[in-house]
Amino acid sequence: MTHEHRWTLTLSSIALAVAFAGATAAATQLPAQSAAGAATIRLTLSDAIDRALRTSHRIGEAQAREDAAKAGAAARAAADMPTFSLLGGYSRTNHVEEFAITVPGVAPRVIYPDVPDNWRARLDMQWPVYTSGRVQALERAAQAEVDATSQDLTVTRADARLDAARAFWSLVTARQAVGVVEEALKLMDAHLNDVRTMREVGLVAPNDVLSAEAQRSRQQMLFIEARNGRDVAEADLRRITGIDPDIAIELDAALEGPLPEAPALAQLLADARANRSERQALQLRIGGIGERQNAVAAGLKPTIAVGSGVDLARPNPRIFPRMDSWKYSWDAGVSVAWSFWDGGRVKADLAEIAATQRAAEQRLAEFDTFLAFEIRQRRLDVDAARASIAAATDGLTSAAEASRVVAERFNAGVAPNTDVLSAQQELLAAQLSRTRALAAFRLAQARLDRAVGR
Repeated sequence: MTHEHRWTLTLSSIALAVAFAGATAAATQLPAQSAAGAATIRLTLSDAIDRALRTSHRIGEAQAREDAAKAGAAARAAADMPTFSLLGGYSRTNHVEEFAITVPGVAPRVIYPDVPDNWRARLDMQWPVYTSGRVQALERAAQAEVDATSQDLTVTRADARLDAARAFWSLVTARQAVGVVEEALKLMDAHLNDVRTMREVGLVAPNDVLSAEAQRSRQQMLFIEARNGRDVAEADLRRITGIDPDIAIELDAALEGPLPEAPALAQLLADARANRSERQALQLRIGGIGERQNAVAAGLKPTIAVGSGVDLARPNPRIFPRMDSWKYSWDAGVSVAWSFWDGGRVKADLAEIAATQRAAEQRLAEFDTFLAFEIRQRRLDVDAARASIAAATDGLTSAAEASRVVAERFNAGVAPNTDVLSAQQELLAAQLSRTRALAAFRLAQARLDRAVGR
């Protein structure tokens, strides 16, 4: 492998390692004061998830949608309850000639007086006692939407948990990548000092010093890029979790640790079908569409309502003879309505709802198809990441030993400077590859948990 190829490999490894630093983390502890007086907050993975759940605006939006669905269901439930109304009014009419009856020996009696001021108040009650199941179907459909929006809220929380886990491990990876490059830079500085000393006594040629200085400059550039990636990851973490910029973040986690075994693929798929909130929300909405279809079909069936009221008017038109005084009256009745022909409106509405239901069923079938693929993909990612850790560990062990041997040979004067530079580059690439493999496993495991619905 040429020197340029080794450099390309190292640059690619560092770029991939730093690329994981792109999300958020969070914490529940109160900030503590460090020795220097600056506020510091210590985060574990669970703390990061809790803070992300509390500060997510998407969760707030989903909760608002759930509240709206609950209010809609309450309105549907109240549709079959009686309604009471208080009505009042005033009207002014023109003057009319009074009509009176005169009987001999008796004072004239006014039958229709001139009353231009007309006042009326009514307490009214209406109650749809029978709607052929329409109100009940709409109520069940509204409740299905409430349950579906509740599942949507669960989905949003699961996404927030995944974002927090991804951000947490991304920041851990970014900081560890900075540490790896920083240690490599220190080794490079030590080697550069040795080469310069050997040049002064004439043991190496001037071009060896220039080669070491060039490689040191490239590693310095990589260190700057890695540090920038770490700062970007931390800034994104603060944005989502709401941690203030003046609070230092200390992560209580490490990429090293036990690697849990994933269950069998069939078990994972069965758990996903049972636990995925997206699937449950689709099923609930399909059921709600069926209830709306029942409600529309009830539009061609009769409805029965009862009504009653108490009137207080001056004059009261139900009182004869007409008098310019407050009089009350009441009424009660039953009404039946049957729209037996509507020009095809109900039939068209039923066809529209049936098509909507078929579309939702196809969407559910597509989700099941994609779910099987997603579970298999996430399981393969976990297996591949586990195998990559083993391979990267072996590569790191070999690279470390090779670097040690080459350094001893160089100090003994039997190995050229280019071999030392190449060995150090191989060691740096191996360290970053293992860091990247450990981070990939943590992220793959988090994505698998999300796909299963945990």
